[in-house]
Amino acid sequence: MFSTRQAAKRLGIGVKTLSRYIAIGKVPAPTILKAGNTSLHAWTEEEIECVRKLLPTIANGRKTRYQKKQSAIKTKSAQPGAPMAVPHKQRKPRS
Repeated sequence: MFSTRQAAKRLGIGVKTLSRYIAIGKVPAPTILKAGNTSLHAWTEEEIECVRKLLPTIANGRKTRYQKKQSAIKTKSAQPGAPMAVPHKQRKPRS
């Protein structure tokens, strides 16, 4: 049995991040043990491995550089009637 802090350390993420994922429902909650007035999450090795498989599929709301580039290209090409480049006036040759 592992605490949430130990499970987060094994997963390589922060304790707040893991707690937030549990609260939102992105990660299934582990078994809860009641110890007096407090409740503790008790993680098993199988639950940690299940979360390890889920982590790559969880979208964290931030875009990668590649995603930003692709979305910029899509919006740029989607603009109808984009203005054409203006030809420059040719200079007179020096004599």
